[in-house]
Amino acid sequence: MLELVECPRDAMQGIKEFIDTQKKIDYINLLIRAGFHTIDFGSFVSKPAIPQMADTPKVLEGLDTGGQSNLLAIVANKRGAEEAVAFDRIDYLGYPFSISEEFQKRNTNATLDQSLTRLEDIVNVTAQAGKKLVVYLSMAFGNPYGEAWNPDIAMNWAKRLSSEFDIKTLSLSDTIGTSSEESITELFKTLIAELPKVKIGAHLHTTPYTWREKVDAAYKAGCRRFDGALKGFGGCPMAEDELTGNMPTENLLSYFDDKGIETGIDRDIIDQSLVKAVDILAS
Repeated sequence: MLELVECPRDAMQGIKEFIDTQKKIDYINLLIRAGFHTIDFGSFVSKPAIPQMADTPKVLEGLDTGGQSNLLAIVANKRGAEEAVAFDRIDYLGYPFSISEEFQKRNTNATLDQSLTRLEDIVNVTAQAGKKLVVYLSMAFGNPYGEAWNPDIAMNWAKRLSSEFDIKTLSLSDTIGTSSEESITELFKTLIAELPKVKIGAHLHTTPYTWREKVDAAYKAGCRRFDGALKGFGGCPMAEDELTGNMPTENLLSYFDDKGIETGIDRDIIDQSLVKAVDILAS
């Protein structure tokens, strides 16, 4: 079963000018109507660090409670997890775990050891509340800091998180857009085979010219959960290529259409969403 995850949170969080809360609500409700498996809609993190997401609780209050989509919120520590699980409408918590210590420090102000402790806390909070957890394996395809990286390092971290914390969904994150067909194929094919009880998702960043080969490699290697953001808005500010952004959702849909793979997404609503995305997200 194909799972498509739309990520307006990722698209919005780096925008400096504050987006009106009602505009966020209207946009995310439109995405919910489109029929995505999951909407990564907001985060419970430091407000000074990510001021664009400071209104996440207010946004949540305005979201359609009858929609089919699951709602996912990003958290960075126990406090954030406790805030998030208090809302019945939230189905998933997401935690970014970087295999690059430098990026972990920059992203969540924690070392790898501290991040493992935080993950344990989040796992416990999530389980007690009956929520589901997605761990994003950040910098899974390389990093810009000169730290050691190869596919074995990424795979060993994935296996460790699965075995030590019983993580059921791991999303391999191409944080700075450095993945290749070869690295995607190796990581997904190996992990899907060796971790059959774990759902291995793809959070791929890309340039306008490399998206298809990345999606194709992941799908052919067995991946069935893909993150995207309409128009490719968002992504990592540390990507060296200014054209690197989130995987454009419309490109994902085009790929699956070409392959004759049913997505369950309402294309008329996607067309409306694309217009609204440009209106509120384009700078």
